[in-house]
Amino acid sequence: MPSPPAVVEAADLLADAARTGAACPPVRELFEGGGDLETAYAVQQRGVRRGLDAGRRIVGRKIGLTSVAVQRQLGVDRPDFGVLFADMAVPDGGEVAVGRLLQPKVEAEVALVLGRDLPHRGCTVVDVLRAVDFALPALEIVDSRVRGWDISLVDTVADNASCGLYVLGATPVPLTDVDLRTVTMAMTRGGGTVSEGTGADCLGGPLNAAVWLACALAERGDPLRAGDLVLTGALGPMVPAAPGDVFEAHISGLGSVRVGFAKEGSDL
Repeated sequence: MPSPPAVVEAADLLADAARTGAACPPVRELFEGGGDLETAYAVQQRGVRRGLDAGRRIVGRKIGLTSVAVQRQLGVDRPDFGVLFADMAVPDGGEVAVGRLLQPKVEAEVALVLGRDLPHRGCTVVDVLRAVDFALPALEIVDSRVRGWDISLVDTVADNASCGLYVLGATPVPLTDVDLRTVTMAMTRGGGTVSEGTGADCLGGPLNAAVWLACALAERGDPLRAGDLVLTGALGPMVPAAPGDVFEAHISGLGSVRVGFAKEGSDL
């Protein structure tokens, strides 16, 4: 069925913002009453289809808004999810080019890589434990195509859950070697601590977040599959990034992950 005109317009606004580097007004303004969650996911799906048509490859999903601290920052009260594409990956220790993102912010997370499908609508923690091959420390560089991060839940969902880029640590850790609920996280910028948290700050534990995602996607008929990467959500507040910044996160039991932002005038 054809998409409603407002859904098409919202998806086009977000795509144009990403292409031109000029952020757009909140897309919620296009919908009566500010829109609803299903309308927002319809916009997201249209954007995802645009990416696939352009040759991008889906490698997993991200869970957003799992931290109460981040929910408070954005004025929302529930998790959401978005799609991860292969071209969003930045190598551990790499740099993000000037102008690649519009309004980047950084948060530290636990990443999971699946070895089995999670097709059941009633997914459990046991299902997730059996399905996960290994965990990694991760940095998610979130971004908003909406001007000034003036977003509601509808805006961020429509904008692919404010996905930007992600960085993964290099050493996989099996879940038998770490209790993700009790891990501690400290993220630094230029050597000074700017965000802290624990595994329990992510919906009570990253595995809980993964269960939520698996159930939500199975309900939509698009379940998590073997090989998928899952970014389980922030362990602490997200922090704005500027050219020249260097962020490093250490997550106990998982190790560290690092990314830099190229300085103004850099050739990167």
